[in-house]
Amino acid sequence: MLELYLPIIVMVVLGVVVALVFLALSMWLGSRRATPLKTTTYESGVEPVKTARERFSVKFYMVAVSFIVFDIEVVFLYPWAIQAGTLGIIPFIAMIVFIIILFAGYYYELKKGGFEWD
Repeated sequence: MLELYLPIIVMVVLGVVVALVFLALSMWLGSRRATPLKTTTYESGVEPVKTARERFSVKFYMVAVSFIVFDIEVVFLYPWAIQAGTLGIIPFIAMIVFIIILFAGYYYELKKGGFEWD
């Protein structure tokens, strides 16, 4: 039984060893001099103009959560769509209920202004 897992165990051990060796080499061979340029904030090549501690709008989080919800919707819909012809009526009704609940959430967020970027 162990011989089935041996290649996976060898790969994990090899990956950990290589990571530790590279980490030790970078600490041993790497430069330790801190320059003002190295310690500055870097954001897409643009110099920062404000502090990083300012508050985000709640709408930002609403859009992020709605993206995750509709991304999960796609994860559920693709396998169902592939097997829809062979599943029968009960999974079809379950998916219709799922889609109705998602559209109710979409409608609620639309009415609350979650998709408006002010």
